[in-house]
Amino acid sequence: MEGLVLGLDLCDAYTQLVCDRGEKTWTLPTVICRKKKEELWLVGEPAYASALAGDGVMVDKLVKLVTKDGTSTIGGIRYGGAQLMVQFLIQVLTLAKEEYGTEAISQLVFSVPKIEARLLKCLTSCGDYLGVEEKDIHVVSHTESFMYYVLSQKREVWNNQVGMFDLSAEGLCYYEMKVQRGLRQTTVVAERERLEEGFSLDILNTAAGGKMADRILCSCGNRLLQKKLFSSVFLTGKGFENRDWAAGFMKLICNRRRVYAEAELFAKGAVLRAEDLLREKSAYPYICICEGRLDSSVSMKVLHKDQDNQLMLANAGVSWYEAGAQVELILDGQDYLEFIITPPDQRKRKTVKIVLEGFPKRDEKTLRVLLEIGFLDERTMTVTVTDQGFGELFPSTGAVLRQEVML
Repeated sequence: MEGLVLGLDLCDAYTQLVCDRGEKTWTLPTVICRKKKEELWLVGEPAYASALAGDGVMVDKLVKLVTKDGTSTIGGIRYGGAQLMVQFLIQVLTLAKEEYGTEAISQLVFSVPKIEARLLKCLTSCGDYLGVEEKDIHVVSHTESFMYYVLSQKREVWNNQVGMFDLSAEGLCYYEMKVQRGLRQTTVVAERERLEEGFSLDILNTAAGGKMADRILCSCGNRLLQKKLFSSVFLTGKGFENRDWAAGFMKLICNRRRVYAEAELFAKGAVLRAEDLLREKSAYPYICICEGRLDSSVSMKVLHKDQDNQLMLANAGVSWYEAGAQVELILDGQDYLEFIITPPDQRKRKTVKIVLEGFPKRDEKTLRVLLEIGFLDERTMTVTVTDQGFGELFPSTGAVLRQEVML
């Protein structure tokens, strides 16, 4: 039997788990509790119950704990945020393993509101504990999950622009996706905006609070949707589980638009991404630009076999934390490297020159360097250049240059 293919939406308030094998989904609060008298970990509602009963110690806001490199002391033992997150994930994935009677996981994709360095490291390096190979773990942003979910629908759903409102305990966010059709390839661009008009979901418990929330959303809808042609609008988040309080807002967004409500949209988008990773050829043959992916290509002009070539170092639409390149170069009478940064709109293409300060002056074609590039996020490239020497005639001086480049 093949392993499970899982999508997991991970937020401070809640966690949602979706498997490709059926309609069953799991939604639980992102909290963990350890029993005081025994080494037993509980998550979700059982964790709340144990803490309320006084026989366990509970920790919440696990995502923030990881990103802030925080700790929590339970039963005299100090746990790091990453340790608690791993324990939490072990318990969550056990739900799917027990449901489908297998320990094997073929692909696991996490969807998170924002990809933070510490959270990324924690999630991509915990495979040994979760029973997943590291190469089969991937992390995407909510924006990317939204993109995959929408693109999996019929073309008329996303033929024009697509909007989405996410109303959760963590705030109000607006997402927008548009398709740009080119002669050679289609580019899909998705963006997220955290709206200042966000409000606590507690106000929905009263009629007056619901009316105020409806007015707030109507104001947002008028500002964000007017003068644009939308194929569809999506609603997600706990605040939209019951939409009786939002009569005015629903009337506004349903005017000549398809409207869909999907509670597990981010988790389902993550599992769609997981399924696509297992295919030999992607079902989404587009350049996808969004949070978590590079929005520009990076290349260099080089001479190879006496012919001018463009050496591609990173492609637009690739996950920034998986992008990178390593190449050896021999410089011909120049003391600099020049990079070509090409966004989807090629009219905005630019070049960035890095002068190799501190490197030796040598005869033409005898300065050999190792170029390594990586990325800190979708807009920041790191460049490392190391003197490799040139045979026995010119041993390496050990010169190294490190620099960040804004795309």
